[in-house]
Amino acid sequence: MVNVRVARRYAEALAEMAEEPKYVDVIAKDLEILRRSVRESRDFLLFLKSPIINKARKHEILLSLFSEKIQKVTLGFLAILVEKGRENYLPDIIEQFFVIRDERQGIVNVEVKGVGDFSGDQTTLLQQKLESFANKKVRISFSVDRELVGGFVARVGDTVFDGSIRRQLELLRQRFVGGNGLN
Repeated sequence: MVNVRVARRYAEALAEMAEEPKYVDVIAKDLEILRRSVRESRDFLLFLKSPIINKARKHEILLSLFSEKIQKVTLGFLAILVEKGRENYLPDIIEQFFVIRDERQGIVNVEVKGVGDFSGDQTTLLQQKLESFANKKVRISFSVDRELVGGFVARVGDTVFDGSIRRQLELLRQRFVGGNGLN
């Protein structure tokens, strides 16, 4: 919980620095580069968390790694993190930045699991329905779940829409067992 609180505070500061829309996109692009570095390199993550490497050396290494890839404002933010000894929170700060950005832009992330890929028309219809439900713009991430017999399951925040065939069969069984079946 402390990590989320600290990460949120730094992410909010970064989001405030990026108030202008053009800077939000620039910083988001930079943070995607950093996010990819954290995800793809265990050594980079260990470097960030290492208490053995001093601040000056960490700053020097971060500059050499990213000075050609990310903007000065983001490099300055990394320098602040190192100076404050908070660079180990970078992965959490990145995630919180994107949560804050989406909140400010009125975007909700939706996870949809299905048996296979959705057609263009199905995707459009699903997006329209979810946007109508959430009263926000929707960013959908699709994944395949081979355990589903058919249909899909969508998660919007804490709400789950289960349109899977498994769920429909379960509801039908409950109707029959509960005496609400067909006579």
